Amino acid sequence: MSQALPFGVQGTPLRDWQNSAALRSVQPITLEALVPPGSRLVVLAPHPDDEVLACGGLLAAMAERQEDIQLISVTDGEGSHPGSSQWPQPQLRAQRRQESEHAIASLGLELSRISWHRLELVDGHVADRAESLIALLSEDMRPGDVLLSTWRHDGHCDHEAVGHCAAQAAANTGATLLELPVWAWHWAQPNDPRIPWDRARKLMLTDAQLMRKRKAITAHASQLQIDTSTGAAPVLDANTLERLLQPFELVFL
Repeated sequence: MSQALPFGVQGTPLRDWQNSAALRSVQPITLEALVPPGSRLVVLAPHPDDEVLACGGLLAAMAERQEDIQLISVTDGEGSHPGSSQWPQPQLRAQRRQESEHAIASLGLELSRISWHRLELVDGHVADRAESLIALLSEDMRPGDVLLSTWRHDGHCDHEAVGHCAAQAAANTGATLLELPVWAWHWAQPNDPRIPWDRARKLMLTDAQLMRKRKAITAHASQLQIDTSTGAAPVLDANTLERLLQPFELVFL
């Protein structure tokens, strides 16, 4: 993630989400329905942890179909620690790439078997390159592909830009679009009308898949620690992780 929301603010507690009538009413969906056999899954991640936070369980479930996975890292996440002397941007860029590789391996995926592209757009400024990102995706995508992105109303500038670009590229090519919330869990309310509940489905995770997702998140050490140079709280604090490690992943069809 990158600093854009008020990190250090607790956000909506997990217990409130667990009491949400709207969330309880969301129907489950299978992996095969989301990513039919023979389809290519293209995961568009704004920052080098979003593929894990949004859909780490889904990726772990795809371990037997690794050749069907393409990851696209839009930025290197170098903007997550502004003003930090502990994490100057060149060092953070390299660190977050390494963390991401370790996280993907923790999901049971082999880097040699999946396709992975890094676009190196500027963290926090994806919207400035929206047209080129749409063009790149539209050239690469084809009918039958499943394009998964962060939700276009997720509350983070890069997440929203990536979501809008993915939606346009899917419309251009006939690919199937799936959107997943990450930061909406932080700012939305349990029965929030801004959430597209009618399009929501739950991909239920097995204990093993959830364990792999949890392990993958721990690989993102730079996002889990206090910045000793600025005193900034961890980007991924305990409350955030609780919400993102529920036994399902929420998908908007």
